[in-house]
Amino acid sequence: MNNSFFNNLTEPTLLLDENKCRQNIKAMCARAKGAGVNFRPHFKTHQSHEVGRWFRAEGVEKITVSSPRMAEYFAEDHWKDITVAFPVNIRELSRINELASKIQLNVLIENEESIQYLTQHLQHPVGALLKIDIGYHRTGLNPQNVHQISSLLKSIDESDKINALGFLGHAGHSYKVRGRAAIHKVHKESLALIRSLKDKFQEDYPQLMVSIGDTPTCSWEQQFQGADEIRPGNFVFYDLAQWRIGSCRFDQIAVAMACPVVAKHPERGQLVVYGGGVHFAKDQSHLLDGQTTYYGHVVPFQEGHWGTPNGQNYIASLSQEHGIIQVQAAVMDQYQIGDFITILPIHSCMAANAMKSYQTLDGKVLSRL
Repeated sequence: MNNSFFNNLTEPTLLLDENKCRQNIKAMCARAKGAGVNFRPHFKTHQSHEVGRWFRAEGVEKITVSSPRMAEYFAEDHWKDITVAFPVNIRELSRINELASKIQLNVLIENEESIQYLTQHLQHPVGALLKIDIGYHRTGLNPQNVHQISSLLKSIDESDKINALGFLGHAGHSYKVRGRAAIHKVHKESLALIRSLKDKFQEDYPQLMVSIGDTPTCSWEQQFQGADEIRPGNFVFYDLAQWRIGSCRFDQIAVAMACPVVAKHPERGQLVVYGGGVHFAKDQSHLLDGQTTYYGHVVPFQEGHWGTPNGQNYIASLSQEHGIIQVQAAVMDQYQIGDFITILPIHSCMAANAMKSYQTLDGKVLSRL
């Protein structure tokens, strides 16, 4: 059997390097401070009280989540100012009212129907940000449709239950680019779109602020001129997708999956592990040849830490519970049935959500929502 670190593990386990994670948090806090913007990190990546406390230790007081349920979870750990960065789901009114009675709750709005419903049924005031489409084209208001945006702001202004806070955008299309120049182009163009709205409405609504945030742009940019707040989330762990984009180095990736080897097929250079789509999800990328699909990179594990992948050993396919790992002959010889093999995930948010807990490299188990 391999490394004694794995002696107490029996099934796929998501490992968390606390030192790397804390360094990622410190670096982003410093970046926000240096740029003079408020830092409201998105907690949907880690969804953990313990990891959240690492942010609090760095002075973070305001956070972002992706659902009222997640807001409830973090409100239990005394977070008092929470933005739900997902278009408000009026079916969750009871949760919204309960949260708004205890904390400063901010919701996302992009239609008149939500404004009218909340105005009629809210029992406590909430803050509201208009969701603006700044290039991702997933959802949000067209920044060119000034008439519609003006109408929504007027409706909010007339409501005694909703306070207009500003404009919120997510440059998710930065995930589709590669390299620093391309990331900067997305940042420059998306920020200009949302900043133009603040300029247009400054006279009538001087309090409105601009909130942006995605890991690729926030990992590189030093200035966010015209923005008041940034909300990156994935940076807390990073992953292979972020590495491929150019957002991080391998040594900044703070999570890795440990999976037991259950079969060996030397004739085709493959190991089979207990670790499939229900553990990793099925996010994929391509090797540097631009053609070979992979779902995770094998990394060596020595002296209680994982190392750097060489790109030649990778998950070639995933089914529900099975992972098929393509390996070099020398690597094949290193692993026996029952050994654990360590793999960097493509998308840490999805892997973390699938696993529901972390084990730190010093043996602590951290639960999550």
